[in-house]
Amino acid sequence: MRVEFHEPVPSGPEEQKKLIYARTAFRNEADFNLSGFNRLASPLDSNRVTRMIDNDVVVSENYQRLIMQTIDGVYDTSIPDSMTKGEIRDRIIGQVRTSMQTVFPDLVLTGVGGLGGQSGDSGTFYFRKGISEDFLYKNLSAGEKAAFDLILDAVIKREFFDDSIWCIDEPETHLNTRIQAQLLMALVDLVPAKSQLWIASHSIGFMRQAWEMSKAQIGGVVFIDMEGLDFDAPVTLSPVYPSRDFWSKTLNVALGDLASLVAPERVVLCEGRPASGAGDAKAAFDAQCYRRIFAQEHPETDFLSVGNSADTVNDRLGIGRAIQTIAPGTLVTRVIDRDHRSSNEIDLLEKEGTRVLNRRHLEAYLFDDEVITHLCSVNAQPQRSIEALQIKSDALAGSVARGNDPDDIKRAAGTIADGLRRLLTLREAGSNADAFGRDTMAPLVQPGTVAYAELHVAIFGTGTGTGTGTGTGTA
Repeated sequence: MRVEFHEPVPSGPEEQKKLIYARTAFRNEADFNLSGFNRLASPLDSNRVTRMIDNDVVVSENYQRLIMQTIDGVYDTSIPDSMTKGEIRDRIIGQVRTSMQTVFPDLVLTGVGGLGGQSGDSGTFYFRKGISEDFLYKNLSAGEKAAFDLILDAVIKREFFDDSIWCIDEPETHLNTRIQAQLLMALVDLVPAKSQLWIASHSIGFMRQAWEMSKAQIGGVVFIDMEGLDFDAPVTLSPVYPSRDFWSKTLNVALGDLASLVAPERVVLCEGRPASGAGDAKAAFDAQCYRRIFAQEHPETDFLSVGNSADTVNDRLGIGRAIQTIAPGTLVTRVIDRDHRSSNEIDLLEKEGTRVLNRRHLEAYLFDDEVITHLCSVNAQPQRSIEALQIKSDALAGSVARGNDPDDIKRAAGTIADGLRRLLTLREAGSNADAFGRDTMAPLVQPGTVAYAELHVAIFGTGTGTGTGTGTGTA
């Protein structure tokens, strides 16, 4: 395997040594007790593991490095003589203690045992846990040791790997889900600012926290999905948006059969024929389009087509009631097309909890002028946008000549799709109007477009300008 970097590889040997720092999944040092040590080589020159299946034991090694750094601090001319022994010791230990307490608030690193002491447990770490003093490292739980290992190693090694890609395989080992989020935040804080942190994980705790961080800092976190890829052949991996489908697959890997019990935060009941089976490709058109449109901003939301507008308003199939019975915390919203409804009809429906699109139907958003122009741009033919819009105009004129209303985009959708496909020489864009709208046009209804903003208000009750809002709906 060859690794290529975005920026040129540095020419200096020391800089090249620090390009990548990796921890394998096999990190387990249940106990250690040292009676002596030698000065260790720099971590840049220490080839601890050569394969990701190797044992990766570094707690005792980092103990020695910590002792040596503390001793070096005594003779460091940059440290004033007025600094006390405790302050010198806490330069490093204090960083580990603080990070550990963000993960385990009741576990306090109190110090290290010196070498050559009277106690047989002198050469190790000491903690305070609850009312217990001098709690030895060996008595920590497996999860506490796992977190301490990663935090201690990050504190010790960040001085050396300060412009590096940090890779950690399965950092969730031995940790319950509640602890994983705190550990991820602690590691992100410890990894140097010029470095990247890459983790390989199926953990719900890590994944959920990463998602929360990605919403707070756009572009700061990316997800890579390796599900279903054949690595016996060349594969190009690209970041993916954590959509509802992405989370479903993640939950299936992490929880197995229990994944089906994890309900979305919101379910939107919409129009469209419900699927009659796994191979019913033409069913649930509206729901499939909505999923694609809002996958990035609302991965916690799922959409279900439940029939015509009356079926949706009245929840004829009882889907909404069933969902709220099984998962009472799930918010159920109903949304229907405007069609020919008057303002008074819409007011009555919304008072009863049904949301109504402000355009005639979903196709009016999919084939919006701005979205068609975007289609030309993403296919590297922006100069064709005037011709593309003329195709829509001509198709609508022909539909009106057949007795349809001027705003009935659905009646003209087939002609518009065929015209756009020929104009832009599109391949695999969908074999019919529904497939073209779902697979080619829906992904282009993105934050920043008028069509997206109007849909967002209609369904979630709030506008969005950046694609980062959460929105709230009416049940």
